[in-house]
Amino acid sequence: MAGKILIVDDDPFNLDLLEQELSGLGYATERANNGAQALQQIARVNPALVLLDYQMPDMNGIEVLRKVRQTDNDLPVVLITAHGTIERAVEAVKAGADDFVTKPFDPEHLAVVIKKALDRAQLKQDIEFLTQELGGRNYLVTGTSSAMRAVIDEAKKAAASKSTVLLLGESGTGKELFARSIHDWSERRLKPFVAINCAGLAKELLESDLFGHEKGAFTGAHQLKKGKLEFAHGGTVFLDEIGDLALELQTKLLRVLQEREFERVGGTTTIAADLRIIAATNRELEAAVSAGTFRADLYHRLNVIALTLPPLRERKEDIPALADYFLQRCAAETKKSFSTVADDAREKLMAYSWPGNVRELANVIERAVVLGDGPRLTLHHLPARVIGAQPPGGSAEISFHDAVNSYRRELIVRALANSQGNRANAAKALGMHRTHFMKLLKALQIT
Repeated sequence: MAGKILIVDDDPFNLDLLEQELSGLGYATERANNGAQALQQIARVNPALVLLDYQMPDMNGIEVLRKVRQTDNDLPVVLITAHGTIERAVEAVKAGADDFVTKPFDPEHLAVVIKKALDRAQLKQDIEFLTQELGGRNYLVTGTSSAMRAVIDEAKKAAASKSTVLLLGESGTGKELFARSIHDWSERRLKPFVAINCAGLAKELLESDLFGHEKGAFTGAHQLKKGKLEFAHGGTVFLDEIGDLALELQTKLLRVLQEREFERVGGTTTIAADLRIIAATNRELEAAVSAGTFRADLYHRLNVIALTLPPLRERKEDIPALADYFLQRCAAETKKSFSTVADDAREKLMAYSWPGNVRELANVIERAVVLGDGPRLTLHHLPARVIGAQPPGGSAEISFHDAVNSYRRELIVRALANSQGNRANAAKALGMHRTHFMKLLKALQIT
């Protein structure tokens, strides 16, 4: 079983007895003698389940449970009491307990209760994971080109280890998708995958986002907040744009990598961090180290397994499959009838250099689906820059003609959108006679 069971009881004899029973069932345990210590242990070890005594001197089990539920609704908690009344059982369930057992407990019944609580927690996590999969937010890397296959093979080998992975490459090459795939290929695949953009927030906000903060840690910190590193316990953290991380946060991140622990902002309690780190950047980190903007020791900690994702222009064999994938996904999301890419449009997609890489391809396909009608994605659906791309031996005259028509179509579609579909108003906005406007609609296949 992953994780430990935290036993909370003010009676040392009961602690010993429960520890012995759980050890016999194969569970690792931690102990707490009172409510305050229990809360500290929960923050420190991230237990898989808490066995919580009801009657304790400083704060009773219900009070501890309510404090736990203020910050964590998913941690399984089983309440134990010597007074097994219906009223107390109802009170425990209302406070958020997963189950309720009485003293003296039956070892077999306790084993069943613990297994059920752990199974429910795992089932909830599995459902959330599968929902994410079916929702299409966690689609896998694809590629048939030799360049991409080589990187995929290395990534699968890296996924089987616990090593830190550094993803390198231009913007838009799909580094986050690759990180998700490494997570999915690993033994942590049913645990959280948490993505963090190191360039997306100010230093103070990013620090709180990463490590969390204690109540009163700074102005506006009205309650305790867990950080993303804490939520990712047992899973994978993807640190995108790692080259933009502030030096002060680089020091704190280095400790996480070295010691597998951290403290929340404004806190003193050490929190365990069972994490797989995947970092990504489009920057030259060695140059940043030389310039003094990136710590050399952090760079070497991150650069255990470095994978460079090839730009799309160097793996054009993958474009048809990627285009088909994005077309099917966008068509399903928008409920459009698109099902295939026409041959002439596919040729233009293959000829274009894609400076924005896979991200740009996804955007072009999405634009075509949103503005057009199926069932085929044709040249008329593509932007002028793509239509103007020249394959080897291509015809400049044809490309110019196609580019002009694409630009005309783009202007007309935009005018129609601005006029809420009113063709007369769209023609007027473009300074065109309505008859000529209607002829263009027909010629450009705009409905």
